[in-house]
Amino acid sequence: MQENILQKIFQPSARGKVRWVFVLIMILVFAASLVDAGQYYNKAVDKFNLPLPHTKEIPFRLGLDLLGGTHLVYQADVSAIEDKDRDSAVEGVRDVIERRVNIFGVSEPIVQVNKTVDGDYRVIVELAGVKNVDEAIKMIGETPLLEFKEESAETRELTEEEKNQLNQFNMSAEKRAEEILGKVLSGGDFSALAKEFSEDSATKDTGGDLGWITEKDNPEIFNLAKGIAAGKTSADLQRTGHGYEIIKAEEKRVKKDPFTELEEKEVKASHLLICNKDINGCENGLTKEEVYAKIKEIKEQATPQNFTDLVKQYSTEPGAGQIGGELGWFGKGMMVKPFEDAVFEQKTGTISYVVETQFGYHLIYKQDERSVEEYNIKHILVKTKLAEDITGPQSEWKITELTGKNLKRAAVEFNPNDNSPEVGLEFDDEGAKMFEEITSRNVGKQVAIFLDGLPISAPTVNEKITGGKAVITGKFNIKEAKLLVQRLNAGALPVPINLMNQQTVGASLGQKSINNSLRAGVIGLILVALFMIIYYRLPGLLAVLALSVYGILVLAVFKLWPVTLTLSGLAGFILSIGMAVDANVLIFERVKEELRFGKPLDNAIEEGFTRAWPSIRDGNFSTLITCFILIQFTTGTVKGFAITLGLGIIVSMFSAIVITKNFFKLIEGEWLEKNKWLIGVAKNPKS
Repeated sequence: MQENILQKIFQPSARGKVRWVFVLIMILVFAASLVDAGQYYNKAVDKFNLPLPHTKEIPFRLGLDLLGGTHLVYQADVSAIEDKDRDSAVEGVRDVIERRVNIFGVSEPIVQVNKTVDGDYRVIVELAGVKNVDEAIKMIGETPLLEFKEESAETRELTEEEKNQLNQFNMSAEKRAEEILGKVLSGGDFSALAKEFSEDSATKDTGGDLGWITEKDNPEIFNLAKGIAAGKTSADLQRTGHGYEIIKAEEKRVKKDPFTELEEKEVKASHLLICNKDINGCENGLTKEEVYAKIKEIKEQATPQNFTDLVKQYSTEPGAGQIGGELGWFGKGMMVKPFEDAVFEQKTGTISYVVETQFGYHLIYKQDERSVEEYNIKHILVKTKLAEDITGPQSEWKITELTGKNLKRAAVEFNPNDNSPEVGLEFDDEGAKMFEEITSRNVGKQVAIFLDGLPISAPTVNEKITGGKAVITGKFNIKEAKLLVQRLNAGALPVPINLMNQQTVGASLGQKSINNSLRAGVIGLILVALFMIIYYRLPGLLAVLALSVYGILVLAVFKLWPVTLTLSGLAGFILSIGMAVDANVLIFERVKEELRFGKPLDNAIEEGFTRAWPSIRDGNFSTLITCFILIQFTTGTVKGFAITLGLGIIVSMFSAIVITKNFFKLIEGEWLEKNKWLIGVAKNPKS
């Protein structure tokens, strides 16, 4: 008796197996749906206060033709390279450019090399999401300039005559700005006045349009625009470091993520940190387990009211006794990921549970949260002059012979005193010797480290440093330190490149393409679904359900892979849907044929799937071989088409053979045996 029960449990009936497969399919569909529509799930959880965890929101990765971006064509100068080495040299250019654009998080950059019939080498770069061509050119063509500078006493003061000239110029600028403001306030067209009078060359031709900016993008202009109502112009002149500003706030809104449509947030928080002895620079001597137990005890007594006192009492973070663990306002990407995930998910006014990062264990008090605002601004700039415009650039620093060309490697390190991220540098033999000489003559003085002309650290030299190693300390977060290391390690271009052509693809074109593609896809799917249901009846309905599952699964694959979707990629996806329908047609026709021979329904279904499989397999495998060849030997849009088509075919075979068959098996029974017209077969088929 007991043995029979165990057999039933561990050897379920054929019907039971079908149900189990159906349950697994539904679980897979649910998981894929969370990937496809995670933002809507999270909105529902927040709206109805459901006791469910949030899911990670994964956006689709869009290509240049859908997202908009920059298309650049460079010519590589290989005249100084021997013929046999030119191919490898240009490939080296491609690799360096790819590393550089990847540092900036560009969505699936396309960097490819073409050799013309004349023997010229062209490097084609497509950067989706980058609208600023100048920024893209700088990103690709320049090597980060790392310089070490010494203190300089060489400065020049303005003469009395120069001071008078400076004052006269600025008074004249103020007068011109007041006249322009008067024309604006009296009803003049702002864009036309900007084109005529603005001295900002970057926006003059576009009517002074700065576009949508946040406080992070342009703090001066943003803060001046805060007091201006949407659609209005500043009533008074505004002064910045560049000159007199006349500002018009066209629109104001809360910034949203372009993929998820969720509002971007900033949080204000403080934290209590306790490190352990395994962390470099931690001096409290406690093990990781002891620290965890201690911080759990602190968590039990922590409240918003006493949190600052607890931080000052227990936190091992340097300076916590003075600032109480205050972090101020910050957005996503500013903190290490475990910390960021915790603080953005918790509710305002709460203290988190224990959060672990590479710095130790944290308790986080989330004080406030706000939406990130962005303003659409136009401006008219009337420039003023500064003293350095007359004297020329004056610096307290003078250049030394040591630069980034002597850099051997860079790496992220952590300060032993406060665990703050910093950048460690190691020089080659020549650089090590230079660095030793620089530090020996500047003992007791500062030596500044400049990156791309901007000072990032200016430590005081306590003694001569040998060994060829230096450390860049600054107010880095971990993300900024990693970015700097990647830029410094990217290296120089193997051969010079000259920009031949540049083109910006607008996002409006991309949105129109997306809308048209979606409309075409939806219409096509509706027509195919109607045909399948009308012609194949019940099997057609099952096929439509299976194809819905197929669509959910393949879109999840596109997000998780991740696949860069272009117009050609969408075409590959639509074509794979057609091939999935084709597989169902082969199966259903074979099932109907078996039923016409008089076979029972369950046998006909089994035979239909078994006999249709070779045709499905051969057709799809031959297409997969073609896709593989296209992926290996092509680039750009053709490669994108092959990738989406290939992935779609793989999922479609699973959909047709497993999902459709499982749905068929679920509904088969005596009632369907008696109503074969639902399958499109006469009630009494000929034997």
